[in-house]
Amino acid sequence: MQFGGKVNIFSLDAFSLRFKFLNRYKLPNYYLDGMVMYGSWSAGGNLATARDSLAGCGTQTAGLSFGGNYPAVICDNTEEYDGIAWSAGGNLITAKNDLAGCGTQTAGLSFGGSVASYPTAITEEYDGTAWSAGGNLATARRYLAGCGTQIAGLSFGGSYGDPSAITEEYDGTAWSAGGNLATAKDGLAGCGTQMAGLSFGGYASSLSNVTEEYDGTVWSGSGNLLTARNYLSGCGTQTAGLSFGGSDISSYSATTEEYDGAIWNTGGNLLTARNYLSGCGTQTAGLSFGGFANPQYFNITEEYNKAA
Repeated sequence: MQFGGKVNIFSLDAFSLRFKFLNRYKLPNYYLDGMVMYGSWSAGGNLATARDSLAGCGTQTAGLSFGGNYPAVICDNTEEYDGIAWSAGGNLITAKNDLAGCGTQTAGLSFGGSVASYPTAITEEYDGTAWSAGGNLATARRYLAGCGTQIAGLSFGGSYGDPSAITEEYDGTAWSAGGNLATAKDGLAGCGTQMAGLSFGGYASSLSNVTEEYDGTVWSGSGNLLTARNYLSGCGTQTAGLSFGGSDISSYSATTEEYDGAIWNTGGNLLTARNYLSGCGTQTAGLSFGGFANPQYFNITEEYNKAA
């Protein structure tokens, strides 16, 4: 085994191979647990404005954060990440928190959330400089999740009083009804595309570990999260998803899990446990930012890297 680089499985003798199965090695940028390699988090550049209940989209080197909450202040702030530092972007038209988002840094989509403590249906589109009005959600919701692109977006779950199973699809102009989640939840997370979406975690009648996959028409059950959590975040695809942070049954969570299209596996923990955070990117190059752990609102950014 080469501790400074890649793992060469074929060079291992019988003893080393057995040892490899029984032990966990800490390696640069990833860990090895059994035969499963997983990534690790490292510090990135801090947000200019600390906040929770925000949304995000894009990639690790071209991320976008928008909205959120700072003590007694609902934010319209938008910030753009270049892989090193955040800089100011064009503000949301309507300040909101508890919202969701999808797309890219130059073609982002924000939808739902809370305005003046009430669920909103507002949708806005970002062009890399400014936000403009989009078509409203059919059903106002907060604590919802989303995935996809600005012209093929997906919103699901959330709350307009009770946890919701509603799914809506965006075509760049208007939202239309999609297939409902099998389990109504709020405070959930998601990733993927409109035709291959992934939802996980949240709260139904209790903390949920339920994972569902969307095929563009219906949701179907898949492998549960190892740790039930709500107010978590996620990124990636339906076959390579990443879940991180949130609240578990005991406290704020640093838990990270990696999805392979069938089951969740242990990932490297966040450096700072927190809920109400946001994220973007991929399973091998993820980004987490913002969040809350009483009494602190965070401007923390962390980058997840995993050997391909």
